[in-house]
Amino acid sequence: MAQQKGQPPTPTGSGHSPDEPLPWPFSAAKLAMDACLWWLDRGPAEPRESELPWTSASTVALELPTMRLRDFSTGPSGQPVLVCAPYALHGAAIADFAPGHSVMGSLHRGGLDRVYLTDWRSASPDMRYLSIDSYLGDLNTAVDDIGAPVDLVGLCQGGWLSLLYAARFPAKVRRLVLVGAPVDLSIESALSRLARSAPGAIYDQLVARGGGNVSGEEMLRFWSRPLSPQDVAVALQRSLSDDGGPELLERFNRWNEETLDLPGTYYLQIVNWIFRENRIARGEFVALGRRIDLKEMRTPVFLLAGLDDDVVPAGQALATAHLLGTPPAHIASASEPCTHLGLFMGARTHAHAWMRIAEWLRTDLTGVLARSA
Repeated sequence: MAQQKGQPPTPTGSGHSPDEPLPWPFSAAKLAMDACLWWLDRGPAEPRESELPWTSASTVALELPTMRLRDFSTGPSGQPVLVCAPYALHGAAIADFAPGHSVMGSLHRGGLDRVYLTDWRSASPDMRYLSIDSYLGDLNTAVDDIGAPVDLVGLCQGGWLSLLYAARFPAKVRRLVLVGAPVDLSIESALSRLARSAPGAIYDQLVARGGGNVSGEEMLRFWSRPLSPQDVAVALQRSLSDDGGPELLERFNRWNEETLDLPGTYYLQIVNWIFRENRIARGEFVALGRRIDLKEMRTPVFLLAGLDDDVVPAGQALATAHLLGTPPAHIASASEPCTHLGLFMGARTHAHAWMRIAEWLRTDLTGVLARSA
């Protein structure tokens, strides 16, 4: 059927599972390839603030150019935990979605009182030149404000950022948790395949099209397939016909529709340096002036992967262990039968894997290392 005039082209297949939309940043590249010409007569989208209420009580502890540091603490003492949300298509509420589906709530239930979250800002036009170093710098400010050392929990793309930070400032991170985090893109996945196949000029055109930023709203509108109630039920690992199910579906749809714009400089660095050139895994990434060699890391690490994750397959998420200098006795891992979103929102994942993560963060590892020596 011929494309109707004035409408964006229909996206074609990418080899990605239809169960979830193609992940950022490569949904943007695919979108650009399919709809670049149609976009030429449109102006850049304006960023907007989220109107979705938080599930858990929090206050804004710090206002920074890249984020609001949110304090979810229930007490003044204890080891602080900083959850680094993905800075991707959607907002940080992925970490505090709903009761029983909240990373913040699970950490509290697991006995951790001092919990913080990076609530990343949607990029405004004056943020278009912010770089990965800009986000590492603000993350460092947040850690200093909380009080180092912190336990750092990185979700998806917040994972590689957390890993870079822990390697760059080893004395400021006591333990590191990486959940569905893409690090070694030489391992086959939908991300790595698209990274190799998409022409580099596509990404440049996308940023130019957005006036220096990448529009999350346009990515969602023109590429991401609408998720059915069944898709949402699979992600949440529960029936939506039960009490509260319709409200959860409505909340998910609101979260899914609220998008973030990305600074163009930051976006292009991620696409080229991380996903195309694989600099983190190859030991060639320079963070705040210092080359990152993961073999020099000694930080205890917990890796969580989803067995049904098409975005960051379990083999890729768990392979990070082989890149680290952390002693094997200080590396823990777990795999859950869930999709990518299920790692952060799934009820079963929260009841099992997140309780194990909280227990690992509370456990004294000194004796473990001594016994393995």
